[in-house]
Formats: sequence, C-alpha cells, structure tokens
Amino acid sequence: MKKFLLSLTAVTCMASQPLYAEPVTAQSQAVSTIEAFSTAPLIRSVAVSSDGTKVAIIRATSKEGDYVIEIRDTSKLDAQPIVLGANRMMVSGVVWLNNDKIGVMFRQILKDGARRYWVNRFAITDADGKGDWLIPFQNNPRAGFSILNTLPDNKDEILVETDLNNNYKPDVVRFNVNNGRTVSVLRGSDKISGGYISDADGDVRAATGWNLSDNAIDLYARAKGDSDWKLVKQISPKSRESYSFIGFSKENPDEIYVNANQGQDKTGIYLYNIKTGQYSERLFGLENVDADGVIQKKDGSLVGFGYSAKWPQRYLTDANEQAIYDGLDKLFEGKFVSIISRSNDDSVMVVSASSDKDPGTYYLVLNKSKIETIGSKLPFVDQEKLGSVKYISYKARDGRKVYAYVTLPKGKGPFPAVVLPHGGPWVRDTIVFDDWAQLLASNGYVVIQPNYRGSTGYGIEHWTAGDNNWGLKMQDDLDDAAMYLVEKGLATKDKLAMFGWSYGGYAAFAASMRDNNIYQCTVAGAGVSDLSKINATLNENRFLSRLQRPTITGVSPLSQVEKVNVPILVVHGDIDGRVPVAHSREFVEKLKDLKKDHKYVELVDADHFSDTLFYEHKMAFYSELIDWLDNKCGLK
Repeated sequence: MKKFLLSLTAVTCMASQPLYAEPVTAQSQAVSTIEAFSTAPLIRSVAVSSDGTKVAIIRATSKEGDYVIEIRDTSKLDAQPIVLGANRMMVSGVVWLNNDKIGVMFRQILKDGARRYWVNRFAITDADGKGDWLIPFQNNPRAGFSILNTLPDNKDEILVETDLNNNYKPDVVRFNVNNGRTVSVLRGSDKISGGYISDADGDVRAATGWNLSDNAIDLYARAKGDSDWKLVKQISPKSRESYSFIGFSKENPDEIYVNANQGQDKTGIYLYNIKTGQYSERLFGLENVDADGVIQKKDGSLVGFGYSAKWPQRYLTDANEQAIYDGLDKLFEGKFVSIISRSNDDSVMVVSASSDKDPGTYYLVLNKSKIETIGSKLPFVDQEKLGSVKYISYKARDGRKVYAYVTLPKGKGPFPAVVLPHGGPWVRDTIVFDDWAQLLASNGYVVIQPNYRGSTGYGIEHWTAGDNNWGLKMQDDLDDAAMYLVEKGLATKDKLAMFGWSYGGYAAFAASMRDNNIYQCTVAGAGVSDLSKINATLNENRFLSRLQRPTITGVSPLSQVEKVNVPILVVHGDIDGRVPVAHSREFVEKLKDLKKDHKYVELVDADHFSDTLFYEHKMAFYSELIDWLDNKCGLK
C-alpha cells in the first residue's frame, strides 16, 4: 500500500485535462454569478463497470442540462466516446447492470387530466450503443422500480422491487435485462410489504410490514436458507427510538447489522443474530451525533462505519481501505474525498473531491498510479467569490446547544445576513458545498444554517425537542442563530433576512409575522402555510399519521396573515407534489386582501425537489431572490 500512496502523490501535477468540452455559450465569456449557479451541473454522475474496462459519464450539453451518457474505454480515454441519451429522455443517473449493459434513470412529466407530475423512470440498454432501449413495466409507470441487487454472478438478471399488481404492496422479482421477462421471488402481503434487503448472494432475508392491529411497523428477518420469517422488532409510532436494518454480515450470514438507539440517546451500530435473537455490544457509536451506518464492499465484507459531524466521516476498520483513503486525502488535502464507484479489483476508481470553496470535481484513478480529470460539477462558478464555511455551535435562549454552518463571504464584517433553515424538519444539514449558501455568499451575504431542535442526527432528545413547537421554540432557535452572527460582529441588527425552502419556507412564513421582528424581510420557498393541510396529507401513511401528526402543532401562518409585518417574497413550483402550491397561493391571496408588501413567483413545471428546478427556473428564482434581498429588504 505504501507504493500506492507514493504513486498517488507523484501524479498530483500530472492530472489530465478534463474529458469534456465546455458548452460553446460559456467557453470564452464570463457568466454572471446567478447564471453560473443556475447552469446545470456539467458532470452529473460517473460510474465504472465492475471489470474496470468502461466508464459511464453523464455530461451536460447545454446550460439547461440536456444530458447525454458518454461511454469511454478506460484504456483509451482520449478516443471518441459512445454517446447515448438526450433526444430520448431527460437523463438523471446511470448504473452498470453487468459489464455490457447499463441502467439509465430518467425523469418525465406525466399528465392525468389537468394534473401534471414528475415521475422517475428506468431504462436498460447496451453500453456499446447498438441495442434497443428496454423500459421495465412501461405500461405501469406508477409501479416504481428500484434495484435491490445487480446479482454479480448472474449477468442476465437483476433483483428489483416493484409493485406488480398495484396493490401498494411491493414485490420482489428477478428481471431479465435482455428481454424484460420477470420471475417472481417474493410477493408482498399483509405481513411483508416492503423494506426488502438482500444479502450478497441475492437472497431476500429482511423486510418490513405494517401491523394494522398494533398500528406499528414490524421488522422481519430470516436465517440463511430458511423460508420462515422471524419478527425481530416492532416499531411503535409512540416510541421515538430509531431502529433499522442496514445490511447482512459476510462473516456470519445469520447476523444483520442494525442502526439503533438501544436505550441510548444517540444511535449506534449493532449485530443481531437471527438464530439466537441476541445483540452484540455496540460496535460503533459517538457521543455527539448518531451513527449513519456500515461501509461494506460489494461482497458484504465490512470495511468501516459512517457518521456525520461537519462532513460525512468514515471510521475504517479495514487496513487496505484506510490506506487507499490516506493516499487520496494526501492528494486532495483539505477536501472531502469520496470513492463513488470502483471496479471489483480497485484498479479503476471514480473519486469525487469537493470543499466549501469547491463545488466538486470527478477524477478517474487508474491502476493506482495515474489520475485523469473527468470534470468539474459547476465549472463556471467563480471560486474566488466563494465563502469559507465554519461548523459552529451556539446557545439558544433556553440554553440548548445548536450546531450550525456559517458561510462567510469575502471581505470584513459585519455583513448583511441570511438565516437559511433546512427543510424536513426531520433531517439535518450536512454541508460540504451548498449552492444556495454560496450563491448568497458570492453576493456578499453571511449565511447561517442551523440544525435547530427538531433536526435529526443529534440524538432523540434534540429531535423530540421540536415536537409541537412549529413556529415557537424551533423558530426561536433560528432567531438566536441570527443574533449569534450579530454578537460575533458578523452581521448588524438592521440587515437580517430569512430564506428557506419546504419546512424552511414554513419558517420564513412564520418569521414574517413574529412580534418584535428582527428581520427586514423573508423569502418563503415551497413553504407550508397551513398546518391542517399538512396533517391531512399524513393520513395517506398510517405510520406517519401516528408518528408525526401528533408533533405538528404551533403557529399556522395562514390563520394569521394579518400579523405579517415585513416584506415577503413567496416562491413555489406549480406542480409541487410534496407541499401543494395551494399553500402559497392561499397565503398570497390573503396578503393581497390585506395589502401586505409582497411578491409572488410561481415556477412552471417545477416540483418540490431541486432536481426539477432547471436553468430557467433558477435564473428567474435566483434573480428575484438577490434583487429582493439587495433592494426590497435594503440589505445592501
């Protein structure tokens, strides 16, 4: 391994020119900050075949994206690639199904009467570009299609989860990648209805089911070679302890890794023996954050554990894997480095390297001695304008410790400031490079992104502290984040704003109507305005209706629009499937009736999530955002 480390270091200055041609529109002219951040990522994803002979690159052909798939021979990277894609589908991802066939993820808008909505689809084709395109279950796009196992020892079939008969109980089938024929492996039932996990051999040996009589989720597993399911754990919505299966052990096939609290505040990793019903001692866990999971090779061998502090982190237990990452960390010092795809023998690896000031670049490591640069994700972003990111903690007004990210723009403070709360709220920010924070920092704003109470990842107590505090203590945490910037001399009291999306949009609605308001304006993107509407949608999921619904009370912005006391910009996609656009439309109608200072921007054909915000959406949205903060809010 030492030789490998030296080899990587030696080729630092030998990395090749990127394997792409920049779009003509930006080759020789500077682009504005807004356009640079609006332009689709030039490289969307990269994957190498198991034998290491070919690499698939999803590359943009225009500022709108118009992605194509390039298939390149790793021994002849300069040769003309095979190009697949753009005119057939809106490509979003690629996976190697065997050494000759690829699976292509793509998106399309479906229409059902007057309703339009985005769906994710899947297609299979030959990597040489000569075969036809096979779209599994083409006549049933709502069935869904997720790969459980590519079955490395079976080049003709993959193991997939799909709902064959539209009964909302997913099934498992072996799918023939050559002709589309299926062989049923496991049928969903009233007992077993999803959450399937296969072992390295492709045997489905873990699953979940909804227990109607107990209003709980049952987790089942079965020993190797056994057909009988064993109830391992019942998760009640009344309990907030986390428990999930995360993969089978190769060393003992009758053991499964579990991420669980097991009576502690933070989750850790355990092994559960299916035959004996016994748990190991905690294999991995930390005092400040939850464990993320295990890191395994394709054959199921354990190489380490994952967790998230400032960045996603690895605690490696495999000496070979540790040596590889030690070499990469030396080569890309100060950056977050991740191997995102690799051949079976590690002779070809796709590496991503990014940082707070680097949107990220993909590299190909060949034979542990040569590096080829595939390309940057956002090559037109001016890195000289980007801010540095600090991972800090501050005390909320009741003494709670809250972790947050602060993005500092160039220059000397105090700066105008934006509080940018994450969505969810049951998630957490884990930031390497954040587009929105850096867009704001590039325009001179200091940005703080708090993992406020109600965020996950910091244990049960911090998560549950947000219960029934929507717009109340959760909102206090955000205001206290703004005051932290003021106290540290990074911002002034008269130049504060809040901008958020989804739950963050809700927080921006709530912030616009607080007494003794500290903000000069807010920006609510895809926000929840009516808590009763959100609670009603949870009825579609029995478990969530019992788990999350009792936690969602507090300020319902739609019921008190008359309290709005600062200018508010409202932005929403017109086909948002997660937070329907009615939340913003109804709020805006009341703003109009009450003659409140506001502006409304509706994005046509935009759904809730960022992968349906395209170039034109972002150009319109970002232009309005910066103009609103600079001028209407008077922050500049």
